Amino acid sequence: MRILAPSKRVFLTLTMFTLAYNIHAQDQNLILNQDPKFEQLLNEKRKINTSINTNDTYKIQIFSGKSEEAKKTLSDFKREFSTIDGTIIFNTPNYKVMVGNFRTRIEAEHNLAEIKKRYKSVFLIKPGK
Repeated sequence: MRILAPSKRVFLTLTMFTLAYNIHAQDQNLILNQDPKFEQLLNEKRKINTSINTNDTYKIQIFSGKSEEAKKTLSDFKREFSTIDGTIIFNTPNYKVMVGNFRTRIEAEHNLAEIKKRYKSVFLIKPGK
Protein backbone atom coordinates (compact mmCIF):
# COMPACT_ATOMS: atom_id res chain seq x y z
CA MET A 1 0.00 0.00 0.00
CA ARG A 2 1.39 3.32 -0.99
CA ILE A 3 1.42 6.25 1.46
CA LEU A 4 0.30 9.61 0.09
CA ALA A 5 2.68 12.49 0.18
CA PRO A 6 1.96 15.00 3.02
CA SER A 7 0.83 17.69 0.57
CA LYS A 8 -1.73 15.35 -1.01
CA ARG A 9 -3.03 14.29 2.42
CA VAL A 10 -3.47 17.92 3.45
CA PHE A 11 -5.23 18.73 0.16
CA LEU A 12 -7.62 15.75 0.48
CA THR A 13 -8.34 16.53 4.15
CA LEU A 14 -9.15 20.18 3.39
CA THR A 15 -11.32 19.16 0.43
CA MET A 16 -13.22 16.68 2.58
CA PHE A 17 -13.84 19.25 5.34
CA THR A 18 -14.99 21.83 2.79
CA LEU A 19 -17.47 19.40 1.24
CA ALA A 20 -18.72 18.21 4.64
CA TYR A 21 -19.25 21.82 5.76
CA ASN A 22 -21.51 22.51 2.77
CA ILE A 23 -23.80 19.52 3.35
CA HIS A 24 -27.14 20.62 4.78
CA ALA A 25 -29.29 17.50 4.90
CA GLN A 26 -31.53 18.68 7.77
CA ASP A 27 -32.13 22.29 6.78
CA GLN A 28 -35.49 21.86 5.06
CA ASN A 29 -38.72 22.95 6.70
CA LEU A 30 -41.72 20.68 6.69
CA ILE A 31 -45.16 22.12 6.09
CA LEU A 32 -47.99 20.06 7.50
CA ASN A 33 -51.51 20.69 6.27
CA GLN A 34 -54.16 19.09 8.45
CA ASP A 35 -57.82 19.60 9.12
CA PRO A 36 -58.36 21.85 12.17
CA LYS A 37 -60.95 19.36 13.43
CA PHE A 38 -58.13 16.84 13.87
CA GLU A 39 -56.56 18.89 16.69
CA GLN A 40 -59.99 19.35 18.27
CA LEU A 41 -60.55 15.59 18.16
CA LEU A 42 -57.16 14.95 19.77
CA ASN A 43 -57.98 17.38 22.58
CA GLU A 44 -61.29 15.62 23.23
CA LYS A 45 -59.51 12.26 23.35
CA ARG A 46 -56.95 13.63 25.80
CA LYS A 47 -59.77 14.82 28.08
CA ILE A 48 -61.42 11.40 28.00
CA ASN A 49 -58.15 9.56 28.62
CA THR A 50 -57.31 11.67 31.67
CA SER A 51 -60.69 10.90 33.21
CA ILE A 52 -60.15 7.14 32.79
CA ASN A 53 -57.71 5.80 35.31
CA THR A 54 -57.48 2.01 35.28
CA ASN A 55 -55.31 1.93 38.40
CA ASP A 56 -58.23 3.18 40.50
CA THR A 57 -60.56 0.30 39.65
CA TYR A 58 -61.00 -3.00 41.43
CA LYS A 59 -60.70 -6.21 39.46
CA ILE A 60 -61.53 -9.81 40.22
CA GLN A 61 -59.15 -12.60 39.27
CA ILE A 62 -61.08 -15.75 38.40
CA PHE A 63 -58.34 -17.96 36.97
CA SER A 64 -54.59 -18.48 36.88
CA GLY A 65 -53.01 -21.21 34.79
CA LYS A 66 -52.36 -22.36 31.22
CA SER A 67 -53.23 -20.35 28.13
CA GLU A 68 -55.91 -22.63 26.66
CA GLU A 69 -57.68 -22.99 30.00
CA ALA A 70 -57.57 -19.22 30.48
CA LYS A 71 -59.18 -18.64 27.07
CA LYS A 72 -61.90 -21.19 27.83
CA THR A 73 -62.53 -19.67 31.28
CA LEU A 74 -62.83 -16.16 29.82
CA SER A 75 -65.24 -17.24 27.06
CA ASP A 76 -67.38 -19.15 29.61
CA PHE A 77 -67.37 -16.11 31.88
CA LYS A 78 -68.41 -13.75 29.08
CA ARG A 79 -71.29 -16.06 28.20
CA GLU A 80 -72.52 -16.18 31.78
CA PHE A 81 -71.77 -12.58 32.86
CA SER A 82 -72.20 -10.57 29.67
CA THR A 83 -72.33 -7.18 31.42
CA ILE A 84 -68.87 -7.53 33.03
CA ASP A 85 -65.80 -7.14 30.83
CA GLY A 86 -62.78 -9.41 31.18
CA THR A 87 -59.26 -9.87 29.90
CA ILE A 88 -56.34 -12.26 30.00
CA ILE A 89 -53.03 -11.04 31.41
CA PHE A 90 -49.79 -12.99 31.07
CA ASN A 91 -47.71 -12.95 34.23
CA THR A 92 -44.87 -15.46 34.02
CA PRO A 93 -45.49 -18.41 34.07
CA ASN A 94 -49.31 -18.15 34.25
CA TYR A 95 -52.14 -16.59 32.32
CA LYS A 96 -54.56 -14.75 34.59
CA VAL A 97 -58.17 -13.98 33.80
CA MET A 98 -59.16 -10.63 35.30
CA VAL A 99 -62.74 -9.38 35.14
CA GLY A 100 -64.46 -6.12 35.91
CA ASN A 101 -63.52 -2.49 36.34
CA PHE A 102 -65.30 -1.68 39.56
CA ARG A 103 -64.94 1.85 40.87
CA THR A 104 -65.78 1.07 44.49
CA ARG A 105 -64.88 -1.81 46.77
CA ILE A 106 -68.56 -2.34 47.66
CA GLU A 107 -69.47 -2.80 43.98
CA ALA A 108 -66.54 -5.17 43.52
CA GLU A 109 -67.44 -7.25 46.59
CA HIS A 110 -71.06 -7.50 45.49
CA ASN A 111 -69.95 -8.88 42.12
CA LEU A 112 -67.35 -11.06 43.83
CA ALA A 113 -70.11 -12.79 45.78
CA GLU A 114 -72.02 -13.49 42.55
CA ILE A 115 -68.93 -14.73 40.70
CA LYS A 116 -67.89 -16.97 43.63
CA LYS A 117 -71.06 -19.00 43.11
CA ARG A 118 -69.70 -20.13 39.73
CA TYR A 119 -65.89 -19.92 40.09
CA LYS A 120 -64.11 -21.32 43.14
CA SER A 121 -60.71 -19.62 43.30
CA VAL A 122 -61.60 -15.96 42.88
CA PHE A 123 -60.26 -12.97 44.73
CA LEU A 124 -60.35 -9.20 44.63
CA ILE A 125 -57.44 -7.19 43.23
CA LYS A 126 -56.96 -3.77 44.82
CA PRO A 127 -56.25 -0.63 42.76
CA GLY A 128 -52.65 0.01 41.81
CA LYS A 129 -51.60 -3.61 42.36
